[in-house]
Amino acid sequence: MPIRVASSTDIPDWIALRARLWPGTSRAEHRAEVEEWLAGTPDRCIVFVAVGAERGLLGFAEAALRHDHVNGCETTPVAFLEGIFVRSEMRGTGIGAALVRSVQAWAIERGCTELASDAALANRDSHAFHAAMGFAETERVVFFRKRLGET
Repeated sequence: MPIRVASSTDIPDWIALRARLWPGTSRAEHRAEVEEWLAGTPDRCIVFVAVGAERGLLGFAEAALRHDHVNGCETTPVAFLEGIFVRSEMRGTGIGAALVRSVQAWAIERGCTELASDAALANRDSHAFHAAMGFAETERVVFFRKRLGET
């Protein structure tokens, strides 16, 4: 299965896959975010897609360079795997690993020495995938918020 940089022709399939990864986001928000990714420069962000012969996109990986502090990292910029998804029926076939390798190569070309990512605390499948790809867990965080103006 070929891995290549995403293009505008991938938008419908890419949005469908994003909706499976982030179901709480509306289709309109996914479309706006996809268009932002496509408008970005390869020196700032990149999206790789795995292409099936007749089955459309099999997976994607979105990555960006972060210049702010990235938890657990020591350098800047840091390549950050913002999202990765492989269709459930295609998992275990090496697609995820191929997508990560593409992101790694892109990051190295930009002078990065670290690749970071995150996953929800409850997403143990993602934790196992990251470990299998050579990521080391650096910390666990719980985020809080307080609405201002309320008692």
